[in-house]
Amino acid sequence: MRYFFHIAYQGQHFSGWQRQPNVKSVQEVIEQTLSKILKTPITIFGCGRTDARVHASQFFFHADIHTEIDFDLLYILNKALPPTIAVFDIIKMEGLPHARFDAVQRKYDYFVHTYKDPFLNSQSSYYHEQNLDVHKMKEVVNLLPRYKDYKAFCTHPDKYEHTICNVMEADLLVDKNGDRIRFYIASNRFLGKMIRILMGKILLVGKGELSKDEFESYLINLETPKLLLPAHPTGLYLSKVTYPYLDLKPRTEFLTAKQGADWFSV
Repeated sequence: MRYFFHIAYQGQHFSGWQRQPNVKSVQEVIEQTLSKILKTPITIFGCGRTDARVHASQFFFHADIHTEIDFDLLYILNKALPPTIAVFDIIKMEGLPHARFDAVQRKYDYFVHTYKDPFLNSQSSYYHEQNLDVHKMKEVVNLLPRYKDYKAFCTHPDKYEHTICNVMEADLLVDKNGDRIRFYIASNRFLGKMIRILMGKILLVGKGELSKDEFESYLINLETPKLLLPAHPTGLYLSKVTYPYLDLKPRTEFLTAKQGADWFSV
């Protein structure tokens, strides 16, 4: 029987989602924990990949479990996993749906704070920039849904069959004090480090070091910038994954609910 697992994790202590040799990944920790509980080797397949130290406030993976589950797996799994990983739902699926290939939309949030705060440092990226022009930043963010090819905002475009991304939404928000910024983007797919590279360029626009025309030229000409300079990983969250047959509200909303009362569109 195939099951979908609805989870969230803090990524600061992991080398990303995907299992890799000699490093700690979210996938490896979950596979080892599930295999121990079920007393049989379990392989899981995630809805995507996140970089080292990147978070997910909503994430799905699927697993095929051939043993009968006659106990509260959700409770036992959450007790066995570290505090940085939470499982919200375990859903028995019909047929063989795929957590990665069946997703039709993924949403990401990127958070920036412009003052030093020890309680935000593991949840948001600190950029000591007191005079960011958020209105210019918003102008370039508004360009993103108008373009489809994001070859210029990818570390290794040649590894993909194509670099087309159907960006459906993009927005820039600030908090009531104007010293925290939130970049929001939704697409059917994303390229390697695409959001962090975009955020790096958006911050340059805010600092006056990159013009709107220069930013748009990357989208038009598809030329990779000489310096990609991805933004820090800590502020990035995979925050929503949608399937044709499954659309669950994220359970973790302390930072990433788009309709949050403390965030305002620029």
